[in-house]
Amino acid sequence: MLVHYGYKDGSGDYFIIIDTDKCNGCGKCVEACPAGVLELVPNDYDIEGGIMAAVTEEHRKKIKYPCKPISGEATPPCIQACEPKAITHSW
Repeated sequence: MLVHYGYKDGSGDYFIIIDTDKCNGCGKCVEACPAGVLELVPNDYDIEGGIMAAVTEEHRKKIKYPCKPISGEATPPCIQACEPKAITHSW
């Protein structure tokens, strides 16, 4: 299942998307995020349970600001760190 964290406004769509089927809860994305946007939470979408990455409640309504390209990088560090490729973004 794809879980979208973020919002849409007049300037565009700003979502971090987590594929709950691919996320293995390793936490590498959480460690790689310089803005502290991600956290590990129980995976309520998996019948086997486990944990998954999610955007913190604090950052969901302002996600475009902390997740803007850092130092000219086109791909955010969390996406680069995610080995199973469970994280994407909409901008």
